[in-house]
Amino acid sequence: MENPIHYDVIVVGGGHAGSEAASAAARLGARTALVTHKHDSIGAMSCNPAIGGLGKGHLVREIDAMGGIMGLAADQSGIQFRMLNRRKGPAVWGPRTQADRKLYKASVQKQLASIPNLDIIEGEADGLIQKDGAVAGIVLGDGREMKCDAVVLTTGTFLRGLIHIGDRRIPAGRMNEAPALGFSTVLETAGFELGRLKTGTPARLDGRTIDWSRVSWQDADSDPVPFSFMTDRIEVPQIKCGITRTTQATHKIIQDNIHRSAMYSGQIEGVGPRYCPSIEDKIVRFGERDGHQIFLEPEGLDDHTVYPNGISTSLPEDVQEAFLRTIPGLENAVIIQPGYAIEYDHVDPRELAQTLETRKVPGLFLAGQINGTTGYEEAAAQGLVAGLNAALKVQGSEALVFSRANSYIGVMIDDLTTRGVSEPYRMFTSRAEYRLSLRADNAEVRLTPTAVALGCVLEDRKEKFSRYFDSLTECLSDLKERQLSPNEAAQFDISLNRDGLRRSAFQLLSYPNVELGDVLRVWPDLGRYEPQVLNAAAIDAAYAVYLERQSQDIAERIKEEARLIPIDFDYGALIGLSNELKQKLERVRPASIGHAERIEGMTPAAIALILAHLRRGTVNKAARSA
Repeated sequence: MENPIHYDVIVVGGGHAGSEAASAAARLGARTALVTHKHDSIGAMSCNPAIGGLGKGHLVREIDAMGGIMGLAADQSGIQFRMLNRRKGPAVWGPRTQADRKLYKASVQKQLASIPNLDIIEGEADGLIQKDGAVAGIVLGDGREMKCDAVVLTTGTFLRGLIHIGDRRIPAGRMNEAPALGFSTVLETAGFELGRLKTGTPARLDGRTIDWSRVSWQDADSDPVPFSFMTDRIEVPQIKCGITRTTQATHKIIQDNIHRSAMYSGQIEGVGPRYCPSIEDKIVRFGERDGHQIFLEPEGLDDHTVYPNGISTSLPEDVQEAFLRTIPGLENAVIIQPGYAIEYDHVDPRELAQTLETRKVPGLFLAGQINGTTGYEEAAAQGLVAGLNAALKVQGSEALVFSRANSYIGVMIDDLTTRGVSEPYRMFTSRAEYRLSLRADNAEVRLTPTAVALGCVLEDRKEKFSRYFDSLTECLSDLKERQLSPNEAAQFDISLNRDGLRRSAFQLLSYPNVELGDVLRVWPDLGRYEPQVLNAAAIDAAYAVYLERQSQDIAERIKEEARLIPIDFDYGALIGLSNELKQKLERVRPASIGHAERIEGMTPAAIALILAHLRRGTVNKAARSA
């Protein structure tokens, strides 16, 4: 049976990657279908109900700047907003919020329902229809066929997903939901190299059985900073989270039963995330510590479920019960759902172009954990990239490639497609070379003009951004024009070198001993600018000297990215290039010289050889547009 509608883009999976992919494709005008097991599970938070964090918060702001839905959903569900790393510079601040699961899911579903051109269809995608080697549609588990021109596959942990609790194995994509089996076979048949990765989650606890008098508390920020540019202020009530620690008794129980952990019994093949270790890993790797912190995070305003962040485990249920009894405040806690590890298939992301389209099957795009990443934010960012590019491909438009020089999204995509993964990939600010430029506070300025040019943002965002950008430009100019002498500064208790030189307000803000409030005392009328504008201008001023130096590096990076390499460049014909580098170049198929330079093991001599052949026109075929 065939669905009579021919879609431009079909997105498989309704998680964070799928929701963003469907939203992005539909916003560009593509006739889009989102196929998911259950409509009610769209936007579900399988693990920790939290959005953002170090590096991750930058991704959320960038998704929002491109018109995505994650930032707004976080603002409409966030119950404990905190800006991480406030003691450091703004470039590495990490916006984060604990979220109400039900409110988050409701926001995602409401936003998707409001988008024209988007149909949501319940069903299990089980196969791929191909015509002349390219995507032509999908087959559902009940035999229905859906025709389309591009497919975005966002299977999360469902691709041959297998839950482990001690020696118990449960085929599932997440607890109580069946895995996706058909697409693993489809991908293997098409020649994709699949690997196994692992992630995990802690037990869920009944908050009514926790002794809250025995834990310490962490407050939300008094001035919550929204994720979305479109959010003026946070309306959701803010709560506290509890904090407790494991004890030596906890560690002994885990050590005595380590052989019963699925991770340490040899039962699990997949590699887990190094930066989010299970409690078993913490005890084994950091045995000298007397305790490990646990954040007791409520899952909702009207939900008594508590997520004990920090004790992810694959130990048997009886051991989980036992070690919880040794943790202050949790002595009588009731487990609602046991913790577990989950293994799933993933594709080597070096099989993908930087648009996230597969090279083996034109029209097939992959996004999320199927590409070897971990985290809601990483998945959503990939969904945005894949959804936009699927729509652009169908429309015959030029592909959109995010650069390392303009976004954390570009950093992540480049890392994945160039280097692949040996463990689940997680975003950190340290992965970006240009993090002074790629701040969470300037995501709109960096990316919204691109979104406006593409046509993937609504009119209200376009108008609000235009007003903001004009005001910021005016404010920066105003700050640079206003000047004062050291003697004049002293009248306002601002200490400067007595060198007779006049400094602008913009220059003053670059000094560590001068704050925005000091400048406003000198020139009170600057208060006419919105606080958001003034704060952005002050941060730009603080980093101005460094940004000027960095701009030269960015210009060189952009120049290198502009030196395109034809998609069918014959690396095998290059005399003087080692077989090892030939194989790596053939596998990655770099889009540009800059992309090629970042391949592991690449040498300046090899790059010079490729450049020489390009200049001589040895390979004189059309360069790729993405």
